[in-house]
Amino acid sequence: MLLQSLLGRRDLLIPYFNFNKVDIGDNASALLPAIYKLRFDVYCQECKFLNSGDYQNQLEVDEYDDCSTHISAYNLEDTIIGTVRLVQPKEDQAYPFESHCRVFDGFEYPNRANSAEISRLVVRKTYRRRRGDSMEGISSDFVEKGDTASIKPITDTHRRTTNSPLLLLGMYRELYRHSKQNNIRFWYAAMERSLARSLDKMGFKFIPIGPETDYYGKVTPYVVDLQELNVRLGNQNKFLAAWFNDEPIPIWIMVKTLVTSRMNARPRN
Repeated sequence: MLLQSLLGRRDLLIPYFNFNKVDIGDNASALLPAIYKLRFDVYCQECKFLNSGDYQNQLEVDEYDDCSTHISAYNLEDTIIGTVRLVQPKEDQAYPFESHCRVFDGFEYPNRANSAEISRLVVRKTYRRRRGDSMEGISSDFVEKGDTASIKPITDTHRRTTNSPLLLLGMYRELYRHSKQNNIRFWYAAMERSLARSLDKMGFKFIPIGPETDYYGKVTPYVVDLQELNVRLGNQNKFLAAWFNDEPIPIWIMVKTLVTSRMNARPRN
């Protein structure tokens, strides 16, 4: 296949990133110190959300890490550039967002056994290349102009430094893979509305379940049903849906995706 031959065995959408997972309970994993250090760099030193003096070893760790699945992203030089965790609280714990956000009256929580919260999503500063890029690596340009149709196979090497929204998509796919394998259907997330809008453009429609509040900046609590997400992706971008579900991608879908994307990118009079 032409596209595959251009990249060898690397991923057609995220060929310049690799990912690792640390499962719940694997507290001795050699990957965790680098994850905690990246979180310290972003949350404590860059954004000042947390007091760096509280972390003398420069590792940002909290009470949810030992009940979380951690995803870490790396460049081809094997440097960690992003991380996110999926929290499944213990029986006597609230979800992280519940400590800071309230939900609307009448909101009915889905089954706790099938739910988890996306938390501590960060991207290294050097992979946020423009003023206005979000902490999660979404560029201001994508927030304003991007849409699902712009997400397409990478067929040239000059896009190696492009990170928005591909790095975020890669981490979300890893979370989705884990969720499917472990019967997790619902994700919670407390995030800025701009990130929620960007995710919506990619086919991830998170539904607000409470009012905006101040929780490491102004955020709103959301929930997404992964079964509905899968249907939505299939309707909006068949290439992205197949890629997200690890399904074979027919050549006609890739060609159609590339043609549509180029037509949308043409200047209009």
